[in-house]
Amino acid sequence: MWYNQDMEKIKKYRAPSKQKFLILLQAGLAFSFSRASRKYLFELKNVPKELRSLDQHYLQRMIREFEKDRLLDFREQDDGTVRIVLNERGKSRALIYHIERMGIQKPKQWDGKWRMVIFDIPEKKKRARDALREKLKELGFQELQHSVHIVPYNCKDEIDFLVEFFELHPCVYYVEVETLSNEARWIARFHLQ
Repeated sequence: MWYNQDMEKIKKYRAPSKQKFLILLQAGLAFSFSRASRKYLFELKNVPKELRSLDQHYLQRMIREFEKDRLLDFREQDDGTVRIVLNERGKSRALIYHIERMGIQKPKQWDGKWRMVIFDIPEKKKRARDALREKLKELGFQELQHSVHIVPYNCKDEIDFLVEFFELHPCVYYVEVETLSNEARWIARFHLQ
């Protein structure tokens, strides 16, 4: 489905609590724990409230699983505690969940502008091109031409994220226009009036 070749491995991280934990770590969460007789002893006051509801044994299992899959780094602190942080591999895994949850906000009133994504992606990046096309459809874009997609809502941040994620910087353009030929057809397609 996605461009990322590790998608099959990622499926085991689909549990909402695992996704939430990875995303929190990716957002900069780092918390400390002490190791005592090879067990993790967490100071629950340092764990964000989103994770406090998790069973401590489940949290320990998640951390061991993420450690085994080399998604985490453990940094020994001067006071003897160990700090857990997401490494680069873990960060790329967390990005997948951002992309799966991504959506475009539809304002109550349309601002009269059209947003287009125009791309010319070489054949050697076919998988990335196909994944981008699929995600644009999921986001509600309509195909104007084979490599030109249109939507009436502001989505620059989302497109910038997709371009970064699929590594398509020189191949994709985001354009905002106020005038569009056959506009009535597109207004009807997007149910704007």
